Amino acid sequence: MTTHALDDAFAHHAWATLRLIDACLPLTPEQLEAAVPGTYGSILDTLRHVVRGDSQYISHLSGDPGRQIATEHMGLLELRAAVETVRSAWIELLAKGLDPDAVVKDVDEGGYVRDASIGLRVAQALQHGNDHRSQICTALTSLGVDPPAIDVWAYGYETGRAVDTPPAS
Repeated sequence: MTTHALDDAFAHHAWATLRLIDACLPLTPEQLEAAVPGTYGSILDTLRHVVRGDSQYISHLSGDPGRQIATEHMGLLELRAAVETVRSAWIELLAKGLDPDAVVKDVDEGGYVRDASIGLRVAQALQHGNDHRSQICTALTSLGVDPPAIDVWAYGYETGRAVDTPPAS
């Protein structure tokens, strides 16, 4: 199987979102609606935003508007299934060997037209997820809930893609 240099980045991206969703499953509805000043919104709304955003990036990169996922009313289990769909779509797109310099045009909800390279859009997708997952971790901490480890090293250790060897004594 041929792999792409960004496969680990997007595998981590989906894994981290799934870990956060799993950490939120025991929360009460009131806790899921918790928001911290300076963040996107409630925990649930931020998770919906992350998944919707990913599906929009895939839609723009693939040229297939049918890949956008309406997450506005999804619960955690529905979001979890949507992340799995998005993860498969990223793998499929990366396998095509995207041209990072190719420019893709999209029009947002407000009618703004955006021309941006595929490389920039891929970077934005990863940054967007990291930013909002961090906000969710902040919200969990404010509730007294220890957020899961979702950094790249934690992903690497869990999947065997990173191994630490202590120094010889």
